[in-house]
Amino acid sequence: MKKIGFFGAGNMGLPILKAAVQLLGADNVGFYEANADRASYVNSLTGAAFYSDEIALVNDCEYLLFAVKPQVAPSVFEKIQGCIKPMHRIISIMAGVETKTIREALKIEAMIVRLMPNTPAMVSAGMTCMCLSGCKETDSEVAFVKELCESFGRVAIIPESLMSAACCANGSSPAYVYMFIEALADSVVKYGIPRDLAYTLAAQTVMGSAKMVLETGEHPARLKDNVCSPAGTTICAVEALEQEGFRNAIMKATDACYEKSNALSKNK
Repeated sequence: MKKIGFFGAGNMGLPILKAAVQLLGADNVGFYEANADRASYVNSLTGAAFYSDEIALVNDCEYLLFAVKPQVAPSVFEKIQGCIKPMHRIISIMAGVETKTIREALKIEAMIVRLMPNTPAMVSAGMTCMCLSGCKETDSEVAFVKELCESFGRVAIIPESLMSAACCANGSSPAYVYMFIEALADSVVKYGIPRDLAYTLAAQTVMGSAKMVLETGEHPARLKDNVCSPAGTTICAVEALEQEGFRNAIMKATDACYEKSNALSKNK
């Protein structure tokens, strides 16, 4: 029997699948993928076993990780509903799909761990939020899931009531960061810096600034103040950002993300 099986190996499922292979070995990892070309690619890339049948994957794996699109989930659940056994452990990265929805759809009492990862997991720099249902943080099964997530970044265990907020903080926010890097690069290309160099300058600065927050423990406002010399260039730039509503724009983006995440949960 394999340790873990994946339903779906898309943009978010594949990095976790690769991490599982590195952690457990390819012999302990299987996956089901409806797209034949994608399945062939994932198999050649990772060595994980491809299953053409969902039920076969369920029968051959202890942990089942659902990485399919939320709208596809009901059909997958319907196919495997009667095959879930007490020994199975369920993991989900499906956005907006609550643990109670999974529990009702599969008619199970088993452990469910819901994850909110993000795309930097692709470069082992992810941030994953985790909530638990039918298990405790001290359980060995939870320790395994946490170890898997830590193999591609950091992990925080939170109540499920905060998962929509987590979607805003780490799930969707890489897109905003990429937009900031692109905009900053464009702004200096305008003054003659070559584009490739502009992207490197902007991206490395974002990465370094984030590392300062994580490793120094300093409040972001203090770190900002340390860059803002009196009557200097940075404080003038900060003033311009405030005048253009920089912080408010981020907060409005969070509101929109939060509302959409809640709507997805309600639609089930």
